[in-house]
This record gives sequence, C-alpha cells and structure tokens, in this order.
Amino acid sequence: MISAMKMLQNLPLLFLFCLYCSPTQGSIQHERKPYIVYMGELPVDRAYAPEDHHNNLLATAIGDWQLARESKIHSYGKSFNGFVARLLPYEAEKLLEEDNVLSVFPNTQNKLHTTRSWDFLGLPLKLNRHSNVESDIIVGVLDTGISLDCPSFNDKGFGPPPPSWKGKCVTGANFTGCNNKVIGAKYFNLQNAPEQNLSPADDDGHGTHTSSTAAGVVVRGASLDGIGVGTARGGVSRARIAMYKVCWSDGCSDMDLLAAFDEAIDDGVNVITVSLGGTPRKFFSDPTAIGSFHAMKRGILTSCSAGNNGPSTMTVENVAPWILTVAASNTDRQFTTAVHLADGKKARGMSINTFTPEKKMYPLISGALASKVSRDGYGNASACDHGSLSQEKVMGKIVYCLGTGNMDYIIKELKGAGTIVGVSDPNDYSTIPVIPGVYIDANTDGKAIDLYINSTKNAQAVIQKTTSTRGPAPYVASFSSRGPQSITVNILKPDLSAPGVDILAGYSKLATLTGDPADNRRNVFNILSGTSMACPHAASAAAYVKSFHPDWSPAAIKSALMTTAIPMRIKDATAELGSGSGQINPVSALDPGLLYNSSMDSYIAFLCKEGYNSSSIGILIGTKGLNCSTISPPQGTDGINYPSMHTQIIPSNASISAIFYRSVTNVGSGNSTYKAKVRAPKGLSIEVIPDTLNFGGVNQELSFKVVLKGPPMPKETKIFSASLEWNDSKHNVRSPIVVYKPTF
Repeated sequence: MISAMKMLQNLPLLFLFCLYCSPTQGSIQHERKPYIVYMGELPVDRAYAPEDHHNNLLATAIGDWQLARESKIHSYGKSFNGFVARLLPYEAEKLLEEDNVLSVFPNTQNKLHTTRSWDFLGLPLKLNRHSNVESDIIVGVLDTGISLDCPSFNDKGFGPPPPSWKGKCVTGANFTGCNNKVIGAKYFNLQNAPEQNLSPADDDGHGTHTSSTAAGVVVRGASLDGIGVGTARGGVSRARIAMYKVCWSDGCSDMDLLAAFDEAIDDGVNVITVSLGGTPRKFFSDPTAIGSFHAMKRGILTSCSAGNNGPSTMTVENVAPWILTVAASNTDRQFTTAVHLADGKKARGMSINTFTPEKKMYPLISGALASKVSRDGYGNASACDHGSLSQEKVMGKIVYCLGTGNMDYIIKELKGAGTIVGVSDPNDYSTIPVIPGVYIDANTDGKAIDLYINSTKNAQAVIQKTTSTRGPAPYVASFSSRGPQSITVNILKPDLSAPGVDILAGYSKLATLTGDPADNRRNVFNILSGTSMACPHAASAAAYVKSFHPDWSPAAIKSALMTTAIPMRIKDATAELGSGSGQINPVSALDPGLLYNSSMDSYIAFLCKEGYNSSSIGILIGTKGLNCSTISPPQGTDGINYPSMHTQIIPSNASISAIFYRSVTNVGSGNSTYKAKVRAPKGLSIEVIPDTLNFGGVNQELSFKVVLKGPPMPKETKIFSASLEWNDSKHNVRSPIVVYKPTF
C-alpha cells in the first residue's frame, strides 16, 4: 500500500498547494487585502507580456490558478512593471522572494492636501511667452477629477491636441467629453469602491481648483460671489490639461495613484502635479516616489505638495530627491471679515463669509449664556460644544464661542444667525463657514466682545461680507508641513514654497462651497488654502520654464526654480525647514546662470549610498547585473548634486562637521566669473573651495566643495540657517544651507 505522503509527493506541485490550502481557504479568503507588487522598469524585450508574467507569479504564490485570477486587480505595464492583487501576508512574502520583484507593500489611502497669486509671483498676464511651445505642453493632474463647466477650461482659440499626445478621454456620469483645452481625462477606481459618479467628473472641487491654478485660461471678472474680484488664470494658460482622477470619497489609494502615473507617462504629459500624500515611506514602497522616478527617467518633472501637518517639524511628505516638494506660502492679499457691534465698536478676523447681512443688526449672545439649564455635565458651553447649548437661546442670534472647531455647523443646527469664534492662536488663512461666521483673536477683540455681551442688556452685532485687504508677505503658512524629513535625512525638504493661502481658482458645481451636502451654495470659483494649492503653482512655473528650455532635464528645471527663489520675508522658528529655498520666482528661473544637474547615473549612485541593494536598483532601472560595489561612491554628506545643502547633527552634542560636493553647469554668459558669497551665523564656519569659478563657455561644468565646521550647537539652538550665493554681477545663484539638531 502506497503511503499518503508518497501519493502527495507524486502529485503536481500546484495541486499540492491546493491540497494543503483547501481546508482553510474558505475561512481565510476574507483576510485578503490589496498589495502592490512593484517590479521596476519594463524589460526591453518586445516579446515580454507583462500580464502573463504577473499571472504566473501570482499563481505560483497563491497555488491556485483560478484563485490567482480572481485575486488580481490590475497590471501596470505601460511605463513601469508591476501589479496589484488581493493577497494574504504569507503570499506577499513569497512574492517578495522572486528575483524580478523589487517590493511588495499593502495598498494604503492617501489624503488631499487641501488668481492674484501669479501677479504677486512676478508672472503678469502681459509677459513674454513662447505661446506656440506653451500650447504643446501638457500638464498631467492626478486629483479628484475636473469640471468642464468651469470657464477656466474654455477651449476657444485652441487648436487640436499636440501630435505627441497619446491619451484618451473617458466619458461617464456628469462628464460628456473633453475639448482642446482639457485634452484627456481618465479615472481609476481599481477596488471598485461604490461611488456615485464613476467618471472623471469632479465631485469634490479640489481637482478643478488645482487644474485651473496650473493651466486655466484667462477669466476676467472672476470671483467667489463678489469676493476677490479679478482675473483668474493659470501660470501657463496656453498649456493643455490631462486629468487622472485618483481620489474618491474615501481618499486616494496607492494602487490608483500608480495606475495614473503609469498612464500619464505613456500618454505623453510633460509635467505632473500631485496635490496629495501620506506618511513618508522608503522610496520603493512609496507610489509617488515610484511613479515620479519613472516620470523623471522620461524627462517629466513631478511637483508634489509637502503636506498640511505644520507647523510641527518632521512632518513633510513626498520627499524623494527627484520630486519637487512644495510648501505653502501666502501672497499680499488677505481675506478678512468685519464684525460691527451695536455700540459702534468693530472687530476684524479671518473667514470667507459669502453672506450679505439681511438686517442691520442681530441679537448677540455668548455660548456661556446660551447654555442648557440641565446639561448633565456634557460639553463646554463656552466652546459651543455639541449638545451644550439651548436652541431656544441660540435661535436667530449670533453666538460668540471660544476655542477651535466647526462651531458654525452646531450653531446652524440650532438655527442660529451666525458665529464669532474667539481663538487664542488665530489662523493665517481663511475658511468658508456654513452660516455667517468669522474667527477673531480671543485675547483682544474676543475679550472686548465678551465684555460687551456681559455688560449690555440687548447686545447686538452684524457679520459683514468678506473683503480683501493687503498684508505682509511672503511667509510660510502655519499649516504647511515642515522638515527635516525622515527618509533621507541629509536632503532638505520641502524644496521651495509657492502661494497656497486663500487662492481663488476654478471649482466644480457638483460640489458645494464647503463640501457639506446641506450647503446649497455652488460656484464655478472658490477660495481654498493648502499645500494642494501651492503644488500646481510650482508645476505651472516648471512648465513655464520648460516652454523656454525644452531640452532641460527635470533636475535642471528644479534647480532653476530653487536657486532663483526669493527667501521668506517673514520667518518663524523653523526657517528654511518650512520654506526650503524660498518662494518661486518663475521669470528669474528662465535665466538662472548656473544649474545643479543630476543624471540617472548620479541617482543610481545616490541610491547605492543610501543602502538600497544592487539587485533592487537594477530592477528599478531595468539593468541586469548592476553592482553598487563597482560604482564610484558619491562623495560628501548627502551624496547628490542638490541645489540646497542640509545636515543633521547626530548625536545632538556632536560638533558640526559636513562636506558637500557640487557641480554647476553654466547656462548664462559664455565667459563669466562667479564669486562665492557666504552668509552664516556665529558658531558655524563655512568654506567654499574654490571660491571663484571661471567659465570659458556655455554648458561648461565646474565643481566645488562646501565645508561646514563648528563646535556643538548651543543647547537652546536647533537650527543654523546659512546660505551660499554664486554671483557674476548679473546672476545670483543661491543655495540655502541648514544645520539641524534633532531632539529625540
């Protein structure tokens, strides 16, 4: 009699897997979760069939062909190699052991980082432009979709799409087609999540806003219900737009984001803007780092938002060195809202209040006085917490509340007439309330209003419609995420800043102004804040530079934008950890003088220095047999030719010691001499060797090194901010130098 084990040994391997797995398969299938299997560059072999290879790998890992077919969600195979499948953890581990697999990581959800700005940046409407070249530039937007009802996307005067365009326009619910301005639109919902509008239509408004900021046409007389009246336009108003919808009601998934990159690169976009992000991850497990790398390899620069988790340090997102990481700064236009009291006193605060008062005055009460008689200890009435107020006392009145939060929703629910919210740390940006509302300084105007309420029998007030005023600028917005980063500690991120505070741009009528379904206000323009708004400004600036210098690499364009950026006029304690090189200056970036360029070889050497293994890097770039040990290790503290310089002092009581090796390419005058100028605080010594660069022609490259030395930083000091400027009397090529002392 043949033993059971011998019978099993004689069965095909695949069948063995099924025998071993079948008793528990039914009970564990619900534990399957989407994983992304990333396989780097596509093989050059034309006979290679990505889907067949993916199916074979998956069947081997799962051990069941039918289950493997059911588990696979999507294959990437246009611009890079990989697939998505629903896996069990041990199957993901088995796939990671395959020679062709670079990384396997679970699919996660990313979040959104949610007109006068171009004039403030020195890029006025009437300016020298290469309109014909600009018209052939395609800006790829990975976002929430787009609304062609917005006048920013009128295609009057536009010819057919450029010959390089290979993309498509996918129609669907609330989206009937594209035009010669918005030449492409696709959507990605690989998990088949239940959504109302399975189409490129913008249900949120975010994607329409970012698209119009980047490349919207000129719209005169644009405003949000009369607020912010002016000319709305994108930085490259003649460029084309291709929308890749990756964000839905539950966020923006890794798998959809990678699918959009895969398509956008193959479609022929020239610049990509991505206003979303998540917790920083190692580059080969980060969909934005992966997608932007393959874009960079094909000459496409990707601009990404830095995140909205400021002002805390170590919060910056989208940190790969081939990404342009953008912080949010303000312009000199502020939107403020006035409060008039019946005794003649006035207060002013922050909000975008679209409501015009219907009465001269309204009854005014504080949350403390509107408290329920019996609250069973629930909630703080002074802060207008939910459940703490009496509807009878609130109805028809403006309520003064203390604290932060969405008090306007609570007061609206109780049929109040408006909210005045006193905050101890006032915002530097405005939001749109669902009823008349404003945020004021609790320590000044708030105290006066509270005193008025408590000393007047019939207190009254009115909240006026928002108006625009001038204010100091630029400074980094409080919400904008700060460095240093946690992935590559010696590269300064964010790279630069762009306007992201109170930006008027296009919007979708499918969304209400606040996103609240109960809010009946809709408009084709809206005023939003976030690094999401800054990101398309930088992408547009990159496209503008590219229209003059189509042969410049993504690293060269990035260098031009960084070295010509304007340092923040107003700085907080985080200094360049918040702003990077400063606020973009697109016109100056056309003639930067010198460029810090980076080739594919330099990125490979950098990845070797960062500890990524040879086989992984070989898979990434599609080169077999790559060996880091045969590559000359990049010199210096950071090992990359970056336009900024940054080091972290670890341990914190160590002396300062860093060296940066740099090369610059002359793109200014043929014969030119640049002299180094260093600005450094006491306690930091900076030496530039050599301190003079003599160029004999255009495109000549010269090298130098920057040596940092100093004693341990004072105990109370966390940041040393310095700079290096190369000057030839015409150009001022500036690099920030930041020394940071972490406190763990």
